Amino acid sequence: MPARAQGKPVLTSRDHERVRTLVLDRPEALNAFNEQLYDELTEALLAAAADPGVAVVLLTGNGRAFCAGTDLKEMHRRSTDPAFVPGKHGFTGLVDALAAFPKPLVVAVNGLAVGIGLTVLGFADLAFAADDARLKCPFTSLGVAPEAASSYLLPRLIGRQNAAWILLSADWVSAREAREMGLVWKTCAPGDLIETAERHCATLAARPVSSLRAVKESMVAPLRADIAAARERENAYFAELMGGPANLEALTAFAEGREPDFTRIPE
Repeated sequence: MPARAQGKPVLTSRDHERVRTLVLDRPEALNAFNEQLYDELTEALLAAAADPGVAVVLLTGNGRAFCAGTDLKEMHRRSTDPAFVPGKHGFTGLVDALAAFPKPLVVAVNGLAVGIGLTVLGFADLAFAADDARLKCPFTSLGVAPEAASSYLLPRLIGRQNAAWILLSADWVSAREAREMGLVWKTCAPGDLIETAERHCATLAARPVSSLRAVKESMVAPLRADIAAARERENAYFAELMGGPANLEALTAFAEGREPDFTRIPE
């Protein structure tokens, strides 16, 4: 299989006092994940996990969005182009890296958070959001199934009915609603978001890494089997629905700049 051509980096990284800040950097695409960004973030998480000089990772986005989910134009090409070349890690590799990440992961949601921009919060140890952030899971509006063990992690994090609304409706959730649900821990003014997240990261980074790892593993270890089982179920449904009539209608409608019409699609 030919290698995928790589453009300029779409992820930036900076270190300060044992905190590694990873910034999704496709602002022109609202930081939507294409194959390159999946690969770069996966590699960055693997590197941070292995680096003894990193105690905490802070993940945020550049521009007016945290992450607009999966790049739908590329998703359409993947569904329709037999010559499409996937990345090295892809979505599955990123979720593997998130599920296995052994150190505190802090997420700062600036602006829009869609799809993986929301479901990543299921793997976050702390999550902050700007007051003007808006979040949603668009799965039913795309004719597909949940992802990233969100069918398990979201009910556990925010309760069954809150999770059901987010996963079933594909509707927006405000930062205030996200805080009230427990989807994010704290909200603040957009201009204070990074400073607030960095201040909390600094507190964690002052602790011994061995202790941070032990605490996180103690919290996560009992969940691993259920996370894996949820991912297996979700992946099976996603594979069944991806490229199906509802999904193709959603992607075609997106490419044509119109709302999808699912009413004529048979069950």
